[in-house]
Amino acid sequence: MNITDAEIAAARARLPEAFGAPWKVRIRRRALWALFLGLFAWCLVAFDFSPSRIWTGLTRLGDVLGFMFPPYIWKSWAEFSEIAKGLGETLSMAFLGTLLGAAIAFPLSFLGAANINRVPPFRLAVRRGYDIIRAFETLILALIFIRAFGLGPLAGILAITVSEIGTCTKLFSEAIENASERSVEGVKAAGGGRLHQIRFGVLPQVMPVILSIVLYNFESNVRSGTILGIVGAGGIGFLLSDRISAYRWDEAWSIIFLIIAMVYLIDAFSAVIRTRLIGTWDGSR
Repeated sequence: MNITDAEIAAARARLPEAFGAPWKVRIRRRALWALFLGLFAWCLVAFDFSPSRIWTGLTRLGDVLGFMFPPYIWKSWAEFSEIAKGLGETLSMAFLGTLLGAAIAFPLSFLGAANINRVPPFRLAVRRGYDIIRAFETLILALIFIRAFGLGPLAGILAITVSEIGTCTKLFSEAIENASERSVEGVKAAGGGRLHQIRFGVLPQVMPVILSIVLYNFESNVRSGTILGIVGAGGIGFLLSDRISAYRWDEAWSIIFLIIAMVYLIDAFSAVIRTRLIGTWDGSR
């Protein structure tokens, strides 16, 4: 039976509510839109948003960008060595922090996986511990460790390590929970114990995911290490903050360019590692 457009229009005119959302749904939608628009308007007022302020800011930003060009070129190794040392410190902070955090998170992640830890109260307590660690931003951790251990890369390494423990344990646990039970059942049917089931049934499935997570976090921590340096944790961020404070904008731009180049190279290098290691993972490594 074919229904014509005229019949549909007539039915819509006779029973309009049958072709639309119920009135409760319409009221809820309008209330949510009103709440959203009200919150948006309040934020604009609270943060002193105005076209004149935006225009003034863009004008000043243009002046700053003008000071950055042409970029500064270091003319000797003695002059550039401080910058190279800062880049090396930032890279070392990210590498050591990621490595230590992942090494500590790896065994802890099994305690938070439902298919490994079969004691719900203990598992939930472990997961809440992950959440508490993740609640602290890396920058806040860096400020705390700077007060405790003083200025320098050590505070940055510890901040990244603690942050990585909270992040990696959660991601590792989820990867372990998503492992297929077929491999585990096969090891169990062959007479393998609990440790054998984890070693030969779970780990070959989750290790590519874990390696990918670690590599991605390392890339992210290189960028975070720059920010940590600005608050006193050493590295290239400290030198960048120093150049900006001294209004040496051309040199600041050159440092920013070096940071971008370093992140790009690390991203490309990580992609090569993922292809070589994760692409050929066979569970025997």
